[in-house]
Amino acid sequence: MFTLLQATSEMPDFNFSLIIIAVVSIIALWIVLYFVPIGLWFSAMVSGVRISLLQLVLMRWRKVPPSTIVSAMIESTKAGLKLNANELEAHYLAGGHVANVVHALVSAQKANISLDFKMATAIDLAGRDVFEAVQMSVNPKVINTPPVTAVAKDGIQLVCKARVTVRASIKQLVGGAGEETILARVGEGIVSSIGSAESHKSVLENPDNISRVVLHQ
Repeated sequence: MFTLLQATSEMPDFNFSLIIIAVVSIIALWIVLYFVPIGLWFSAMVSGVRISLLQLVLMRWRKVPPSTIVSAMIESTKAGLKLNANELEAHYLAGGHVANVVHALVSAQKANISLDFKMATAIDLAGRDVFEAVQMSVNPKVINTPPVTAVAKDGIQLVCKARVTVRASIKQLVGGAGEETILARVGEGIVSSIGSAESHKSVLENPDNISRVVLHQ
């Protein structure tokens, strides 16, 4: 009887030890899978992307999310583009948007627009949305200007609104005018055109004069 009671009293300690071992094992497994993303490596492999587990582990240490790089490489590979993982990592570490760049490259290829990786990353790092720029190259964007007030030489005040069709030029995006700059230039052109008119009637009769002045800004 005494031996049975002693064995029974030791059972809770044994179960508690098993629980601790299980929790530690789960935590250790999570840490291993976090630093060694086997799932991402397998997804890349079946998608035709050649990247080693060591590269993925080193990405973790360099504070680069492997999922971002792998997803970008899978998308580019399926589209027939050949991108380098190291270049994608470098662009991410420089503060770039890897996904946007890859989307832009794929869209440009489909639309027969000349755009290489170097140019796309330069546009992205310049603060421009390179994917939106490619879309605007295919489908021009219409910008409505806010009301612009100007006074003709006869003292009559006119309020003018304009619609500007903008088509992006990929080669001129770096250092080129953004939407705010375009609106400012259009506003200046409207004020200059109306302000130089002898009469407000001439402005109303020949609105194309405003367009000519704006286009020469």
